[in-house]
Amino acid sequence: MSAVPLARQHPVRAMVDFYVTAMRTQVQTQFQYRAAAYMYLVGMVAEPVIYLVVWTTIAKQQGGEVQGITVGQFAAYYIVWTLVRNMNIVFTPYGWEWRIREGQFSAALLRPLHPIHYDIAEFAGGKLIWVVLYLPIAAGLTLIFDPDLSVTPLEVCVFFVAIWGAYLIRTMLLWLLGMVTFWTTRGSAIFETYIMAELLLSGRLVPLKLMPEWTQSVADFLPFQWAFYFPIQTLVGDLPAGELLGGLGMQVLWIAVGSFLVWICFRASVSKYSAVGN
Repeated sequence: MSAVPLARQHPVRAMVDFYVTAMRTQVQTQFQYRAAAYMYLVGMVAEPVIYLVVWTTIAKQQGGEVQGITVGQFAAYYIVWTLVRNMNIVFTPYGWEWRIREGQFSAALLRPLHPIHYDIAEFAGGKLIWVVLYLPIAAGLTLIFDPDLSVTPLEVCVFFVAIWGAYLIRTMLLWLLGMVTFWTTRGSAIFETYIMAELLLSGRLVPLKLMPEWTQSVADFLPFQWAFYFPIQTLVGDLPAGELLGGLGMQVLWIAVGSFLVWICFRASVSKYSAVGN
């Protein structure tokens, strides 16, 4: 942090200073362990690459397309998805039990800022290294699968904003899910139900266009697609400017809703918290 104590700085300046410092520290940490970070990145890319191989194979077997999506479009969708997948990595709900058991949460409550800020800043800093490490993977996938991808400057700009919006939406959602740990010691069933819903209603498993109409209608009322499908579509969907900006507006809405729910649930959860640790 800067030499000026956090409490004596202007609130906005203090928050910016905190995020810049925390992200820079995480970049330095990830760079020191770049081999481990790269292996982790490859592991996270495996999921969309599997989907990519499966759906391009199916499309080829059905004459080159599935419900209007061509082999090249599938390739473009899932190659962009590999980047979105890594941008969407946040602290897992399964880690909350460890945080509480090891006393990590007790220490977090003593810090001057809400604990969620530390997660947001640290994971965001790590992503700066992940993106650099991701570039050769993207180049290799492009050479192998020949995606049908043509983008405009506006789409690139919206995509850049959308992937960070998706990151914040998923942070809020998984923080809410993680706080279930304060209320029950058997949260794994809840977590797995959430993941299943996310797979089916977000475009993470397959493009939403391939899902039944009722599924797409349900997805319209939930936040999942704004963390997955929309960022991908900003580059591969040839969306008009109005839909691109409208999608960003929906991301802002869900970030606001998620932030409010985190604030409410955090206050209720902390009231039930019993400190433990070594």
